[in-house]
Amino acid sequence: MPDTIIRKSVYLNAPKETVWTYLTDPEKLAIWFHKPKVPLAAGEDYAMYGTESGDKLMWGTVTKSEPCTALDYTFTIKPMGDAVSTVKWRLEDVPGGTRLSLEHIGLPQGAEAFGLTLALDKGWDDHISRMRADIHD
Repeated sequence: MPDTIIRKSVYLNAPKETVWTYLTDPEKLAIWFHKPKVPLAAGEDYAMYGTESGDKLMWGTVTKSEPCTALDYTFTIKPMGDAVSTVKWRLEDVPGGTRLSLEHIGLPQGAEAFGLTLALDKGWDDHISRMRADIHD
């Protein structure tokens, strides 16, 4: 069975330095995603909380942080049970801005997990759209 991988890519009218803050800074993350209590940093555990509910929504460990280039972290949410996946962000200079790419790998497999995959896929679309809207505002 092939691995289930979610891939997204978006072009943003901002330099990589700006986009990087949206991936790592708690205040910027709160705008488009979920809010950690501290900035995301290599080798550090993190948890992200709902901006309205305050509930712990996801958690993991930052496994790679190359400022303005690459950010990887493990990703777990309650519906995944004990499963751990990995989110990989890549930032690339393009004329006029940044190409931001996401790869979410290691997702639960099989027909019973497909609803979760659909929810995560839609969730990433929604989150990335909010990031784009704020950056382009």
